[in-house]
Amino acid sequence: MSQEYAVQEAKGDAVCFVPGSPLFSVLMEPASFCYPRLTFLRSPYGQFGASAGSSQDLAPWPQRLVPQRWSRPVDESPPAAMSRNGYFFEESGYLKCDTDDVKEEGAGEELFDGVNSTIVSGDSIRFFVNVNLEGPPSATAESEGAGCVLLHTSRKYLKLKNFEEEVRAQRDLDGFLARASIILDETATSLDDVLREMLKHFAEDPENMEPSCNFEKIMNTLFTDSGTPREGNGTPDVSESTGMNVQTCPSHLKFHLLSDTIQGVTATVTGVQYQQSWLCIICTIKSLQRRHVCISRLERPQNWGENSCEVRFVILVLAPPKMKSTKTATEVGRTFATMFSDITFRQKLLETKTEEEFKEALVHQRHLLTVANQRPSGMKDGHKSQGNKPLKLHDFLNIGKGISDDIARRFPVYALDFTDGIIGNNKAIGKYITTMIFLYFACLLPSIAFGSLNDENTRGAIDVRKTIFGQCIGGLLYALFSGQPLVVLLTTAPLALYINVIRGICDDYHLDFSAFYAWIGLWNSFFLVIYSLFNFSLLMKLFKRSTEEIIALFISITFVLDAIKGIVKVFKKYYYHGHTGGVKSRADAIPGLGINTTFLMNSSVSENQTCTHDGHYGRETAVLSLMLMLGTLWLGHTLYQFKKSPYLHARVREILSDCALPISVLTFSVVGSYIFKEIEMSKFNYNASDSLFVLAPVQSLSIGSVMSAMGLGFLLSMLFFIEQNIVASLTNAPENRLVKGTAYHWDLLLVALINTGLSVFGLPWIHAAFPHSPMHVRALAYVEERVESGHIYETIVSVKETRLTSLMANFLVGLSLLLLPFPLQWIPKPVLFGLFLYIALTSIDGNQLFERVALLLKEQTAYPPTHYIRRVPQRKIHYFTGLQVLQLLILCGFGMSPLPYMKMIFPLIMIGMIPIRYNLLPRIIEAKYLDAMDAEY
Repeated sequence: MSQEYAVQEAKGDAVCFVPGSPLFSVLMEPASFCYPRLTFLRSPYGQFGASAGSSQDLAPWPQRLVPQRWSRPVDESPPAAMSRNGYFFEESGYLKCDTDDVKEEGAGEELFDGVNSTIVSGDSIRFFVNVNLEGPPSATAESEGAGCVLLHTSRKYLKLKNFEEEVRAQRDLDGFLARASIILDETATSLDDVLREMLKHFAEDPENMEPSCNFEKIMNTLFTDSGTPREGNGTPDVSESTGMNVQTCPSHLKFHLLSDTIQGVTATVTGVQYQQSWLCIICTIKSLQRRHVCISRLERPQNWGENSCEVRFVILVLAPPKMKSTKTATEVGRTFATMFSDITFRQKLLETKTEEEFKEALVHQRHLLTVANQRPSGMKDGHKSQGNKPLKLHDFLNIGKGISDDIARRFPVYALDFTDGIIGNNKAIGKYITTMIFLYFACLLPSIAFGSLNDENTRGAIDVRKTIFGQCIGGLLYALFSGQPLVVLLTTAPLALYINVIRGICDDYHLDFSAFYAWIGLWNSFFLVIYSLFNFSLLMKLFKRSTEEIIALFISITFVLDAIKGIVKVFKKYYYHGHTGGVKSRADAIPGLGINTTFLMNSSVSENQTCTHDGHYGRETAVLSLMLMLGTLWLGHTLYQFKKSPYLHARVREILSDCALPISVLTFSVVGSYIFKEIEMSKFNYNASDSLFVLAPVQSLSIGSVMSAMGLGFLLSMLFFIEQNIVASLTNAPENRLVKGTAYHWDLLLVALINTGLSVFGLPWIHAAFPHSPMHVRALAYVEERVESGHIYETIVSVKETRLTSLMANFLVGLSLLLLPFPLQWIPKPVLFGLFLYIALTSIDGNQLFERVALLLKEQTAYPPTHYIRRVPQRKIHYFTGLQVLQLLILCGFGMSPLPYMKMIFPLIMIGMIPIRYNLLPRIIEAKYLDAMDAEY
């Protein structure tokens, strides 16, 4: 049964409150008209409507509604039934819906705190106003929809602020207490008046002065009035159940809707429950110079609409737009909203009498939140310590346990490594093809580059053919039998460096290079087998993320330096050739740049042939080499980032991004070898007569030489151990979301067996390569772009873990032997230098060390909202970054030293970073901050 009350005609100003979403008041201009009939309907399911003749059971209403108080009497009182239930009352100036002061009655703090939202719940109360204006029905029908606009409402969940981890939580409250703006027992009843009093409090406070601020403009900014219709009989509202609804109101009504608010909600079985007794209003104002926070405690609970039926606290947060991501109005509002989400805390605030007591309650609540957040953190750390329990001697004496665990973990899903993405619903054949093409070029081109370098250093003992063949054999075996098939094996720059040092030792002591090389490789494999059997890979738990990123960035720097060395060599040979003083004097005039030019160029053009050309021809070669290198880098990186552009279809963009490397290499190979074919470019040597299967004469060395090879083999095994495990760890990083498990011990044993065969036949060694392995994961990943605090970042949703891409890529590398010498010799060396730059540039994506170095060049407003920005003070971040850079420089000093024997001990420098991280850094920076910066998220 419906209850209807006709309101008689009245003249003058009137303000009618109509609850809606999220909050608004209706301002009526002076007019004379018939007031509408107020219809209150409630269905048994909690859905409300407005109709004149509905018949619903209204018996439960008194139990569902909070008793209302009429502000002051007017000429005509409402009917008895309405006065008794206390729903609405019309007065000159205000028509309010105010709840009684429940604190005085001792009924608890909030009767309405926790009323369900009408989004999903049936316990909330909804009020509709049926508007019947005087005038012909036809006129009303004709004007229906005139002046109507659409209002968009967006909601998102915010995490409660962690007062123990997020440093801004403590600092936000400290800043507020230093310049506290607190209003106790505010008597204003309307939202507009309350906000005006809070802004007035700002203006009168000498510590919060804003000389260039117009508080009337701030008042207008707090509400979404722009675009609200001033004429016509339609104005929009947002229905919380559908997201959009259009309701009609008189033509002279103006709606006030708060632009940005934060409220507490609780998920229940019946839906989402709103905390009704507090409201946090946030706003960004351009004219402000700093952040301001004001808290107002109302004298009586106020009903300001649905989901805010008993407001006692209003928190107003104002902030300028250009702020650090952790200092925005939303972040400050999140701090205070987290505190006010506790009902016990709000009850204590109601009992305070002075501002000092109010502040003490805030400080006490901060202490409680800090302690409360420590409990789950401690539980989490305890769980983590269970998984990463301290290493004991027994863990290393249990021979073979790590290998057996790896096999038991990976063997059940071995068949899925061949069928995932091929059979079933989630096929990824197209992604497999593009990844295979990328991986083929990513394996072939470094093999050519380092094969050319080894050919120069060993005088043909290890050439391009052997490097490609070794890559094919080792890659196929690893792809078939490894526990982590997404890891890519390659010969790398440090291995080329070791080979160069070994050749120098053989020349100094007149040793057979093939035999000495084989013995070093055999000793290396022997030590790797020992490491795998005695579970030495467990030591990698001691390598924190920061240490791994130092080593990863060191490898990227070596790629850049190799490219620079190569192009400097080209300019020394061609650009300065044929001028006064001769080639040598011109070359000596070029500064050495402090670079050890180990990446030597091997031109197929002899010196005499080059001298027959004039100097201008040589300059063309040098300039073209520079353009090919930079062009390869530019096109490759542009296509790699093309997936972020709006052009073409998403699938096409993804294909172009995955094939960025082969497209750029092929394009500039054609440019250098065909379009500018009259300009001679350097090419690698090709010796077709050498056999690929020649056993090394290991018996020709003396016992002393074999024992000396053991020392070099031990140092080499340290390099293998660190590189293999760190690359595998970076590949299996939590953000990559791999699900099939790891196999560190088994893979280390497999690498040892593979390199045993390579050593005996004089083929170059291979181990896990960075950044090729993480790039392989990225190519097989499904990535989404997400936005947080205005910053766009990519996150991996899932990865297709398969062996097929690595198998096919290495098989194609083997078939590439048929392409020697042509067309592979058409790939100019400067294109390979551009490849090195491309690999180095793409490898720094996601490297936190590089990101934190970049922070030194950014303004604070551009800082991303990363976990370490939230949890660690800015000064500590820069201290930690500086210490990491210092370690990186030390590592580069040894790894790039002009002294050959200094380079061979740089794996020991990597291991030396462990005691630095655990013993030295905690004395400079607090351990909790170090752990936060080493955390994954």
